Amino acid sequence: MPVPKTDDVQSRLASVLARIAAKEEQSGRAPGSAKLIAVSKTFEVDEIRPVIAAGQRRFGENRVQEAQAKWPLLREMADDIELHLIGPLQSNKAKEAIALFDAIHTVDRDKIAGALAGEIQKQGRTPQLFVQVNTGLEPQKAGIAPREAADFVERCRTVHGLAISGLMCIPPAGEAAGPHFALLAKMAAEIGVENLSMGMSGDFETAIAFGATHVRVGGAIFGSRPPIVAATPEPEAPAAAPEGPGETG
Repeated sequence: MPVPKTDDVQSRLASVLARIAAKEEQSGRAPGSAKLIAVSKTFEVDEIRPVIAAGQRRFGENRVQEAQAKWPLLREMADDIELHLIGPLQSNKAKEAIALFDAIHTVDRDKIAGALAGEIQKQGRTPQLFVQVNTGLEPQKAGIAPREAADFVERCRTVHGLAISGLMCIPPAGEAAGPHFALLAKMAAEIGVENLSMGMSGDFETAIAFGATHVRVGGAIFGSRPPIVAATPEPEAPAAAPEGPGETG
C-alpha cells in the first residue's frame, strides 16, 4: 500500500488539532482539555511515523495482536507515547493488554474486569480504565447497557479493586451523536468519573461540546483506511461480547 506523503498527514493532523482547539474555546473549555487519540489501527509503521514526528503522542489501536506487532518499534521514536486500546478486549488477552497499553477504553463485563485486576496486581502496571457503554443498545456492538453501567462501575471498584477513570461510547451509525454524548456525560456525572471517551472523525467537535476528554480520530488524520481483509480473529473467551463496528475514528 502506498505510504501517504508526510506533508499531507502532518497537515491533516494540524487541521484536526486546530479544530479541537477552536471547539474548546467555543465551548468555554480550557485549552487541551479534549485530548486527541490518533486512531492508527490498520495503518502500517511507515504511515504512523510522520504523525509521531509531528508531535502526536497519543494513539489508539483496536487489537492487541496488531499493536504488539507495531508499537515496540514505533515507541523507539519517543519515550512519552501513550497507547490506548479502543477495541473490544477478550479476557485471554488481559496479560498482553496490561503489558502494552497505557489506557483501555473497553471494559464492559465482570470477566474482563477480573482478568485485568489480576494482571494489574501481577505486573504492577495501572493503565487508565474506561467502561464502554452501549448507548444505542445495539446487539452487535460491545459495551454494557446504560441501565447497568452504574452497578458495573461499582463492582469494578469494590469487587475487583479497579480504578475506573471514565466512560466510553460509540453512537449508532446513522443516528445523531449528540443525544448519546449527552447521555454518557450525564451518566459520568452520576457515577462520579471524570473522563469521557467519545467522538470520532465525523463528530468529535460535537463530542467536545458535550464534554469529551478524549476524542478518537483516525481517518481525518491518516486518510482512507485500506479495505478490511478477513483474517483469523484473536481467540475469544466463550462469553465474550462480539466485536462492535464503528470504532474507525
